Amino acid sequence: MGTVVDDAASVEFHAFFERHYAELSRLAHLLTGEADAADDLAADALLAMWHRWDRVRAADHPVAYARGVVANLARTRIRSAVRERRRVTLFWSQREEKTENPDVPGAVDVQSALRRLPFRKRACVVLRHAFDLSEKDTALALGVSVGTVKSQTSKGMAELQKLLGTEDAPRRMHAGIAGGGATKPRVTRAGVTGTGGRDR
Repeated sequence: MGTVVDDAASVEFHAFFERHYAELSRLAHLLTGEADAADDLAADALLAMWHRWDRVRAADHPVAYARGVVANLARTRIRSAVRERRRVTLFWSQREEKTENPDVPGAVDVQSALRRLPFRKRACVVLRHAFDLSEKDTALALGVSVGTVKSQTSKGMAELQKLLGTEDAPRRMHAGIAGGGATKPRVTRAGVTGTGGRDR
């Protein structure tokens, strides 16, 4: 059950939602590769925060908490899909046996290349280069050390550059999230309502 919050907290949460929903949806899109699921993951993350808003609002870094929730939901979704196997093609642009081919076409786009990175490398690269977070803020969002962020980002960027056939991967990362707009679900005192009109 969610925690009952007063009117001031409700207004505060709605303001937080308006500021960060689109960003969280883009983050979910880049982490999962699923445009349709991104809105749902962002809404689910915000719904979880709504239920804990009395604690979240008192935290030092509520936005980092939200990013961490999105990352955890994305990781769970990917692991589930990999186990089931029947949905693995939603995340990988090529079959596993083809990913080691050294002749990867230079036309592979950023999001396809991102989906070929292991999840932690992908998350570090996305938060550092697509969202311009510092190493400290990235570590805070993912619940890892700054050293891990440095290592995983460096390795992830090296792999991206190899896949993209370019040394300009950071600039292309920004271009890769230029689109990916999301339709905002409606937030009420009862919770978050999805774009299709069903309560989440």
